[in-house]
Amino acid sequence: MRTRISNVRVFDGERRIDRTTVLLDDDRIVATDDASAEVEIDGSGRTLLPGLIDAHTHVFDGDLARALAFGVTTELDMFCLPDVLTAQRAAARRRDDVADLRSAGTLATAPGGHPSQLLAAPEIAALGLAPFDTIAGPEQAADFVRARLAEGADYLKIVIDDGSVHSTSLPVLSEQTARALTAHAHDAGLQVIAHAITESEVLIALEAGVDGLAHVWTDVTGGTDDLADRIAAQDVFVVSTLVYFEAITGQRERTADCAVPGSFDDAMRVTRALHRAGAPLLAGTDATPYVPAHGSGLHRELELLTAAGLSPLDVLTAATSRTADRFGLSDRGRVASGLRADLVLVEGDRTTDITATSAIAEVWRRGVRQVRR
Repeated sequence: MRTRISNVRVFDGERRIDRTTVLLDDDRIVATDDASAEVEIDGSGRTLLPGLIDAHTHVFDGDLARALAFGVTTELDMFCLPDVLTAQRAAARRRDDVADLRSAGTLATAPGGHPSQLLAAPEIAALGLAPFDTIAGPEQAADFVRARLAEGADYLKIVIDDGSVHSTSLPVLSEQTARALTAHAHDAGLQVIAHAITESEVLIALEAGVDGLAHVWTDVTGGTDDLADRIAAQDVFVVSTLVYFEAITGQRERTADCAVPGSFDDAMRVTRALHRAGAPLLAGTDATPYVPAHGSGLHRELELLTAAGLSPLDVLTAATSRTADRFGLSDRGRVASGLRADLVLVEGDRTTDITATSAIAEVWRRGVRQVRR
C-alpha cells in the first residue's frame, strides 16, 4: 500500500524541513512521485518524525504495544531473562502492532548484585522470574559472553553498582571482571553498556573500555565537569533516564528517605555537565511494567532533557538518529528514502515545542498505520 503525506513539516533525524511530501510504499519510505497512492494524508500544521527509540527499557508482556501507541517504534531492552526475551522477540518479529525490540538479554552482575534485591520485591517476584546467570570473577567472562551470544543478545550490559544509591550494600563486579567482560564482548562484536550510578563507578566503567553508560550518574562533586569532559573525549554515549530518577526521588520523598545518592536534582546537574561537554546523550527511560511507563515515559524524558538545556532539535536527535547510529540500527532513526517506514505524525511543531510530541496524530510501524484509540 502506498501512503502520501503532503504539506508536512519534517524532522528528518538531523534537521527540520518546513514543507515537503513523504511517500511510503509498503514498509519503506520511497522517493516521491506523481503516481496515485491508496492513502492521502494532509500534513498541514503537523510534524513528521522518525519513530522514537527508547534507549533503556525492561520489557514484559504488553509493554511493546504500550510503547508503540506513544510513537516509540523501537525499544532497547537492558535486561530481559531468556524465557521472557524469546516471547517478546517473537512478538516484535511477527506483529506490527507492537514496537520493535533489541536486548542485552541477561545482564552481567556479581552473585547477589544489583538488581537481585529488586527482583525479590513482592510486586516483581509476582512476575515469576527465574534465577539468572551471574559472574563471580574475570575467569568466567569468556563463558558468560558466549552464553549471552547463545541467548541472542544484541549488546552486553554490565552492572557496576555497590548499592549505595539503593540505601544498601551489594556485591559488585571487580574492576578486573569489568575489563574482562568488556574485552570478550568486544572480541565477539558486542557493544558494552555499563550501569554505573556514582562517579567512582563511572570511572571503573571508563577504565574497562565500555561504549556507553546506561544512566547519568547521581553524585555531583568537584570532579563532575572533568568526568563529563573525559566521557566526551572518549566518545562514550550516556543514556539519560532522567524520568527514572524523577520517579525514584518522588518515592523517597514520600518515605522521608532522601539522604542517599540518586537524587533527581543531581541527575539533572550531571546531564547539564554532559551537554556542556558535548558528550553524546541518548534519550532513554528505564521503563518497566511499573514506573517509568513505556511510551509515555519517553515523552516526559524529552521534556526533562529540554529542561536540562538541550534544544528541541537536539532532544529529537537523541531519541532518533543518534540512538540508531550508536546501536547500529542503520535502517531507522531518520526520514529518508529506503529506510523503514517507522514514523510518527504529531500536531504542531515539535522542533520548537517538545511537548507537541504527546499530541500524536498517526503512527506507522514498518509502514502499517496504527489504529488510534
